[in-house]
Amino acid sequence: MNKVKALVPRLRFPEFREAGEWDATSLREIGEIVTGKTPSTSDDSLWNGDIQFVTPTDISEEKYQWKTQRNIVSNARVKILPKNSTMFTCIASIGKMALSVKPCITNQQINTVIPKKGYENEFVYYSLLNIVPLIKATQANTTLPIINKTEFSKFTIPVPTVFAEQQKIADCLSSVDELIAAQARKVDALKTHKKGLMQQLFPREGETQPRLRFPGFKDAPDWEKLPLSELLKSLDAGLSVNSGDRPAMNSEIGVLKTSAVTNGIFEPQENKVVLDEVEIGRVKEAVLRDTIIISRMNTPALVGANAYVETSLENIFLPDRLWAAKSKPGTSMRFVAFILGSNKGRAALSKLAKGSSGSMKNITKPDVLAFLVMAPSSPEQQRIADCLTALDDLISAQAHKLDALNTHKKGLMQQLFPLPAEVAA
Repeated sequence: MNKVKALVPRLRFPEFREAGEWDATSLREIGEIVTGKTPSTSDDSLWNGDIQFVTPTDISEEKYQWKTQRNIVSNARVKILPKNSTMFTCIASIGKMALSVKPCITNQQINTVIPKKGYENEFVYYSLLNIVPLIKATQANTTLPIINKTEFSKFTIPVPTVFAEQQKIADCLSSVDELIAAQARKVDALKTHKKGLMQQLFPREGETQPRLRFPGFKDAPDWEKLPLSELLKSLDAGLSVNSGDRPAMNSEIGVLKTSAVTNGIFEPQENKVVLDEVEIGRVKEAVLRDTIIISRMNTPALVGANAYVETSLENIFLPDRLWAAKSKPGTSMRFVAFILGSNKGRAALSKLAKGSSGSMKNITKPDVLAFLVMAPSSPEQQRIADCLTALDDLISAQAHKLDALNTHKKGLMQQLFPLPAEVAA
């Protein structure tokens, strides 16, 4: 057995602090390496069986989660992987992983580690997860990244000599994963709640009143179908100027990139600094609060993307491919943003796009201003906007907690395992 002594991790549970150094152990020593295989798709007798067939697209990168569309019969002449094997995608999307919770079969794009006795399966999973960047780096310069069974089996992971320490680390990280999964479910539940609430707060197609109205508006007039020109004062584009290859810092002048606006999200850091004095003199349309930035010219997937601007950025300006939608008196721009940013609103804006190029589409100002929306009185607009904004704030807060948990897990893994570079040294 060819093993290289590795350094101890930076963080160790008290009962194992005197347990000695870890060993750098190759995957082939840890267990059997199995490359999957796709049975003949033309032989119907091999399919629609009782064993799940897993491909890389089925793996969601949550430890126990995968979705499969097809099952295989147990006698399909391919190896059935036992429960608690670590599946690792090794072609194209290298590094997607899942731990099997039931017997399954994978295709040829997945290598699987079936741990031997003495190696804790969840520990192997987390160890591989920790070295994914190192494994990807070995394929960084290849046209089609592929790691075959032989190459995969040579990778090493640091392993404590005491089996109980493997279990302790796996239990610790599993607990963190459970917290992450619970928090992700909370975020998803809030998003689902918002979607359902919007379906209640806005009239359905062909109707003039929503299913749900706030107290004080239950006897209010029907909503009106209005062109956006009745709600917006103007759509103002900026100007594209020569710029640098980094974002503007502090009080420097910057011009937004079209990537600053995706579906409902405004990312002001997506800008390019303008340093030339002549070019600085040409910029126009600073980012202003209570406006909606709309992508008027973009790829088919992103043309019409829009986002509400909450805070003015006096040193950041729009390019010619982005509009700033500004309100008329009495219009709640947050309300308009919820309409335009909804799935229905985004789809409708995209349909306005024109152009012969398959990679770039354009929306005209007259078409957007003529775009019809349902709207109530100004006070009811504001009440709906306040409700949905508060829900968005709650979703954002819970999403930040989810990000914090993922960051905590990443840092914890860096402490609980020797660094890959240390293992290879």
